[in-house]
Amino acid sequence: MIEPGVLVTYSLIVLGFVFIPGPATLLTVARASTSGTKVGIATGAGITAGDFLHTMMAIIGISAIIAASATLFTVLKYLGAAYLVYLGLKVIFEKASVDLEKGRIPIAAHKAFQQAILIEVLNPKTALFFLAFLPQFVAPEKGSVVLQLTILGTVFALIGFFSTVVYSLAASELGNLFRSNPAVLKWQGKIIGSMYCALGIRLALQER
Repeated sequence: MIEPGVLVTYSLIVLGFVFIPGPATLLTVARASTSGTKVGIATGAGITAGDFLHTMMAIIGISAIIAASATLFTVLKYLGAAYLVYLGLKVIFEKASVDLEKGRIPIAAHKAFQQAILIEVLNPKTALFFLAFLPQFVAPEKGSVVLQLTILGTVFALIGFFSTVVYSLAASELGNLFRSNPAVLKWQGKIIGSMYCALGIRLALQER
């Protein structure tokens, strides 16, 4: 079993990681600011589910295969990038994409959840991060390595979910403020779609 001191240190490090704005944070903020708190939290939950899957991938060795194969890394990277760009272009060019009564881009929470899972799983950088980061806090002499990795991955995912909830609440309130401006209401779809495309391009340009 992981020693309490190690787990506390690990949790503090993770807390620092997850509150530094990154792709997951930007994705959550984008959803919450344009579609509301519920959709933002659903997006965060999807990212959390994706992190659980990355933990399992690290445990059973899939992440190691991704790390060893330049081809597989590249394929996953471009699939993830293409999906983000697709979502971005869809928001940009989709007509009647704004709920004029609430000033929001309508999307079902379950759909946002599913999209976030796919985006997170298709990011090979996240797979490599879990593969490199989690084992640093594992002590084989303390018991089952699989159990320790599972605990560490779970803690990471839960702290990450906490951060996305915080960002969702803040972004939703900010979005409500901005949507009182007619110009923002008119252009928010194009702005958010451009953010998705930028995240996709950023992913496509990442190196191993």
